[in-house]
Parts: sequence; C-alpha cells; structure tokens
Amino acid sequence: MKESHPVCLDQRLDIALFSAAIADALWLEDAGVLVPTAEELPQDAERAALELGLSPDLALVLVREASGKVDLAERNRVGKGGELALLSWLDNETYADVDHVAAVSDGFGFDIAVRATSFTGHLEVKSTTRRGRLIIYLSRHEFETMKSDRHWQLVAVRIDKDLELRSIATVSREWIHCSVPKDQDLHGRWESVRLHVPPQSLVSGIPIIPSCAMKRQTDLLGGLLPWPG
Repeated sequence: MKESHPVCLDQRLDIALFSAAIADALWLEDAGVLVPTAEELPQDAERAALELGLSPDLALVLVREASGKVDLAERNRVGKGGELALLSWLDNETYADVDHVAAVSDGFGFDIAVRATSFTGHLEVKSTTRRGRLIIYLSRHEFETMKSDRHWQLVAVRIDKDLELRSIATVSREWIHCSVPKDQDLHGRWESVRLHVPPQSLVSGIPIIPSCAMKRQTDLLGGLLPWPG
C-alpha cells in the first residue's frame, strides 16, 4: 500500500513561496507565543496561505518551522554577544580574575568564573535585546549545577542592537527552583525549560560582587540602574 504524505510534491513551490513571504515578518520571532493555533495566524500569513492554496494547518506548520530557525539563530547571536559584553565589562571594571570557562567547555554549568579575595562567582549568563518581558532558556545541567554550587548565579544582561551592554540583573535562585518543571517519575525528565522571568524576581546588578572589588562605582554593576536600563 502506497504511503500517504501530508504535502504533495506539486506543493513544494507554493510552500517555498509562502516561506519567503513570511521570512521578514516582524511577528515571526515571537510566533511561538503569538500564533499557538491555525485560527490565530497573522493576517499576512493567512492571506498568503489562501492565495497559494495552502491549508491553515499547513501554514501553521510552516510558520513554526520558520520561527524556530529565526529564534535559534537570534538566540545564539544575542547569547554570545551578551556573554562577551559582560565578560569584557567585568574584566575592565573589577579587580577580580575573570575566566570565560564556557570558551573551554559547556560542561561547567556556567559561563564566567569571577574570583577575588572576598568572593567567588560562577555566572550563567542569559542575554536579551528586549526591554519588555525577559524569557530565558535553562538546561537541566545548568539547573543541577545551581543546586550543587553555592557560588552559581544566573545573570541576565540586556544588550542593544550593536551588542553593547545596557543593563545587568541577577535572577533569584529561589524563583528558579520553584519555577522549573517537576519530574513525574523515573521514566521521564525535563532537559530544557523556557522561563518567563517576572520583574520581582530580578535584582539589579550583581550583588555578590562587593564595591571593594570594583575599580569605580558603576550603575550597571552596583545595582543603581534598574532593569531593563
């Protein structure tokens, strides 16, 4: 018996045209939140699908695929940019030894080690270019590291379109612990989670770095600049 396929071969051109039509849509990056069902397709996507003879369900599949590619590429770009921006800032503005451990291995469970006589910090960096909601992705390994490492801190940084540092905040460990999913039994466990961090779970700056470790008083590190800056 011949296997059926949801997409006909003669639809490939129409699919390519639809994907090209939505490629630059402003809503595409947030499609995972804004377009949960086919009934909520944006008007431009709905119109393009109708003109090309594509069903709303297929249009939704294509939107999710395109959004996933955009989201992953942008997350990687912003994530690396924020990490390097904070690394440079710490190196220039503190007397601490700053080590970019993530450049050596992803196995540490954090990105930057900061050490001085009076303190130690293991900083997991999450970056954003948004001034509004803060969404982070936390791996199971990062979470387990937080539980076992008292020096671990999740630091959110906001950078601008030129990848310049604009704001720094520390995310509450207690909030993270209470917000991640709970494994139901031994046969399944979560490996990565998407978290929407509320403003009340953020503390401006990096409080574990004392003022005596700073070369000069700065609004960013000292917590004087409220998130998101």
